[in-house]
Amino acid sequence: MEGNFEEQNKLPELKLDAKQAQGFLSFFKTLPTDSRAVRFFDRKGYYTAHGENSIFIAKTYYHTTTALRQLGSGSNALSSVSISKNMFETIARDLLLERNDHTLELYEGSGSNWRLVKTGSPGNIGSFEDVLFANNEMQDTPVVVSLFPNFQESRCVIGMAYVDLTRRILGLAEFLDDSRFTNLESSLVAIGAKECIFPADSGKSSECKSLYESLERCSVMITERKRQEFKGRDLDSDLKRLVKGNVEPVRDLISGFELATPALGALLSFSELLSDEGNYGNFSIRRYDIGGFMRLDAAAMRALNVMESKTDANKNFSLFGLMNRTCTAGMGKRLLHMWLKQPLVDLNEIQMRLDIVQCFVEEAGLRQDLRQHLKRISDVERLVRSLERRRGGLQQIIKLYQSTIRLPFIKTSLQQYTGEFSSLISKRYMKKLEALTDADHLGKFIELVEYSVDLDQLENGEYMISSSYDTTLSSLKDQKESLEQQIHELHKKTAMELDLQVDKALKLDKAAQFGHVFRITKKEEPKIRKKLTTQFVVLETRKDGVKFTNTKLKKLGDQYQSVVDDYKSCQKELVDRVVQTVASFSEVFEELAGLLSEMDVLLSFADLAASCPTPYCRPEITSSDMGDIVLEGSRHPCVEAQDWVNFIPNDCRLMRGKSWFQIITGPNMGGKSTFIRQVGVTVLMAQVGSFVPCDKASISIRDCIFARVGAGDCQLRGVSTFMQEMLETASILKGATDKSLIIIDELGRGTSTYDGFGLAWAICEHLVQVKKAPTLFATHFHELTALAQANSEVAGNTAGVANFHVSAHIDAESRKLTMLYKVEPGACDQSFGIHVAEFANFPESVVALAREKAAELEDFSPSSMIINNEESGKRKSREDDPEEVSRGAARAHKFLKEFAEMPLDKMELKDSLQRVREMKEELEKDAVDCHWLKRFL
Repeated sequence: MEGNFEEQNKLPELKLDAKQAQGFLSFFKTLPTDSRAVRFFDRKGYYTAHGENSIFIAKTYYHTTTALRQLGSGSNALSSVSISKNMFETIARDLLLERNDHTLELYEGSGSNWRLVKTGSPGNIGSFEDVLFANNEMQDTPVVVSLFPNFQESRCVIGMAYVDLTRRILGLAEFLDDSRFTNLESSLVAIGAKECIFPADSGKSSECKSLYESLERCSVMITERKRQEFKGRDLDSDLKRLVKGNVEPVRDLISGFELATPALGALLSFSELLSDEGNYGNFSIRRYDIGGFMRLDAAAMRALNVMESKTDANKNFSLFGLMNRTCTAGMGKRLLHMWLKQPLVDLNEIQMRLDIVQCFVEEAGLRQDLRQHLKRISDVERLVRSLERRRGGLQQIIKLYQSTIRLPFIKTSLQQYTGEFSSLISKRYMKKLEALTDADHLGKFIELVEYSVDLDQLENGEYMISSSYDTTLSSLKDQKESLEQQIHELHKKTAMELDLQVDKALKLDKAAQFGHVFRITKKEEPKIRKKLTTQFVVLETRKDGVKFTNTKLKKLGDQYQSVVDDYKSCQKELVDRVVQTVASFSEVFEELAGLLSEMDVLLSFADLAASCPTPYCRPEITSSDMGDIVLEGSRHPCVEAQDWVNFIPNDCRLMRGKSWFQIITGPNMGGKSTFIRQVGVTVLMAQVGSFVPCDKASISIRDCIFARVGAGDCQLRGVSTFMQEMLETASILKGATDKSLIIIDELGRGTSTYDGFGLAWAICEHLVQVKKAPTLFATHFHELTALAQANSEVAGNTAGVANFHVSAHIDAESRKLTMLYKVEPGACDQSFGIHVAEFANFPESVVALAREKAAELEDFSPSSMIINNEESGKRKSREDDPEEVSRGAARAHKFLKEFAEMPLDKMELKDSLQRVREMKEELEKDAVDCHWLKRFL
């Protein structure tokens, strides 16, 4: 996408005369205003954009306004920019595949007569597929979602419909959501929504603000449509045309929804599915189950680096980039994309995937053979879709044929496997492949192609119907060859009459303007000038020679051209007929695509597990209501894949009732964030069906991963760091269950120390006592470690709070800090802020002043006591006694609980003040012997 100086210099010249320019300007003024639309005008060989669009393109893609030209003059002048074909493809890819803030329009015409021929948006790229994926694989499947919300007090019922144009799927769902729309957000992530259509007047309500924010967090383009379009009427007849198979199950399905059907009605109108007959009878419809997969919101996807980002230094920075070792042309990548957004929660399904991966890991020969065969498989999904839409031809059919004839090799490789999982491999792949390739299915397709297509012409790069396929075509071919022979004989005869050598002196050319002609060089022309003027008609004299003809050649040439035209017309009719026949195999090819892409992704998992310097292990999976999360020798897969990293593995033991909630302290750069993220990534990988980067792993299935890691400011939306982390934490508090996994990093740093600590403590207590989900809580608030002791004394607490720290070593003499990157039991015994500043090469004067200031503040610090028993002027800080902290925290908790339970609305002011005074005096008495409680006061 980089716009460089060379590209700017290659800008096509905008060639319009005054009349054409005036006509275009008058047309351009009639276009409706649309701030999101980027409009291109096809000038046959290059493109142009005008007005605000031209300025946007010049600044964004050429990085300079010198690319701009003025069309017209004076007050009518219009900013314009010309765009080469390659640059147009680059801009189209960026607007439709990367961004989520623009639509694309393409116009064709001339003068003042222009018409809109293509429109596209991030969720609806169908008309631009040939531009977007001409030289690139289709990595992700764009999905359009339609929402119809019904707000009820503090909750909202959402009707949702979506369309996946690549896989030809319509989906429906209806669910209750909270004020943070946690269910909607995880559904949008799982489906891979790129664009969302929404009733136009809904956004004006205050309740909708949170819903819009949820869509923005998922980088979904919002397109408003008139409320009248959200209707469930006539759906029955529309779906009858679109959906394959019996209509009764479809009626039963849509009758069970109230809000999803209006959403589906608007979606069908927006995506214009019914205007393309190629869609008829090719879609399937299903209910989307929001509990069918592990839920991941946008914050978790970012925190765990699941998908690729433009800022990634290399492909191994993201989980997708690391795991994507797929071989098929696009199909495997798209399935991997979907699997990473939809980790499984079904134990049997996970085990089945792991069994297949284990088979491929253990059988290196089988793995390599299958990967070599899959490399020769084309993108079957896209090829079939183009044929169904009548956009494809013989080239697409040949690619399907070449993929199909590889299947026997895949079957042979699978048949040779006789190991532990042979019955599963047979059931999952062999039997399905045999059913798909029998004489009634793909066997019939192979016969059709071999009978109808002239495969001998493929070597010449020509895609032709075989003449033996049709008697008319065969007759026309014979006529064509006969005329070619007659023209060749005439050529030889004429050469003899003129006493010239055939092909050397007298050549036979075929010119677009004249058809078949004779040509001689200007050097030879004087020798036969007399005969030329009497027996032939001279057509043209140029540097390359003299072109001439006679009556016989003209007659034969005209006959030949007429037969060729008839032959091409017959070819086209037969190609259309063959394409229509091949399109009838679409269901077989769709099933084949699903089978091969699944095999491709599982082979990719096996290749990753076996080829890493430290091999991955198969995780032991248990159901969500039993078992623990125990990772021995755990590593972060993306970090260890970097060339400059020598990764130090760590154990993680999230044990029910013992260490289900872990507080992790330690210095910055010590590895806290990496450690807690690697646990989340490992659980996600296991539930996708992959081996994991551990020596040994046992994982209890999680229904959701919530991650609050390093929120950045969102000033464009007026959201501070602190507000952002509070919003994300609110999602956790509302959406988490005891079957979730929660990862929180440095909560409360965006506000004052005391506010931050108070919030962190309250959130921890709520997670421990109410949510009871396994949690990794990394923090700089060392005081939080007292929670382990405080909660061990709370009756009925079954979660289990444990302290861990990342270790670091400080040399006693040099005071140099060494990070050890090991996670060990117990709380961190000190802060390392100034040491880390030294580590970052802060000036010595700054570090010295920091030490001096820290020493001063320690006198007043609520985190330690100052003792002076030995020498005057010498200070020594002592860490609080854990028992004292625990006792003080329990007493403070009691005070806050009593205060919260006071019926202030029913008490007189004087009585309430008196009661608070008494409570405070009681607390002060208890604080006499407790330094921690003194600090609390």
